[in-house]
Amino acid sequence: MRREQLPDQGVPGTSEHTASRDRRKRRKLLRVPLLLAGGTLALTGCAPVGPPEVTFFSDGHTVEAKPLIDCDALVRDCTKYPDATVTLKVRPGKPVQISVPSDISDTPWLVITQYADPSGTLKAKEQYFQRGTQLAYTATADAPADQLVVIEVQQLGAAFAADASGNPILDQNGNPQLVARAYWSLQIQPS
Repeated sequence: MRREQLPDQGVPGTSEHTASRDRRKRRKLLRVPLLLAGGTLALTGCAPVGPPEVTFFSDGHTVEAKPLIDCDALVRDCTKYPDATVTLKVRPGKPVQISVPSDISDTPWLVITQYADPSGTLKAKEQYFQRGTQLAYTATADAPADQLVVIEVQQLGAAFAADASGNPILDQNGNPQLVARAYWSLQIQPS
């Protein structure tokens, strides 16, 4: 029985043959980690991405919130997260810092801050951000004794509000009012 010599394998029993066999083993061993790494990349690349989260911070405490509702840009396909409201203890006069991911800041977004003055009268103010201009905002009440009550972050979509005839509803500047495609809510617990 005659054994054929394969190229680059050397004559059996020689150091050339042993070196060739060792190279083949090393190649096989290198393939295993590469296959595992490739499999890991494939699995993580296929994992579903959750909705963007907003971070609220005050008085040394942080909470992250999912949106209560998250829609596509035209507000046609929406997912609701009914238990997404978060709470945070905040002392009167203290601010709440808000951080948003680029998924939100790359679109127009706004913050609505509701607060109560010492007599209990509720007030609200709104801060609008153009797309790509800001990743964070500090929400405050107007006076040191005021208590923050609710902070809502809204991501605006490409759809606009319309009246019964389908005409766009215009804001005070004559621009069509964009509809919120997602919003996040923080309920304040006075401390």
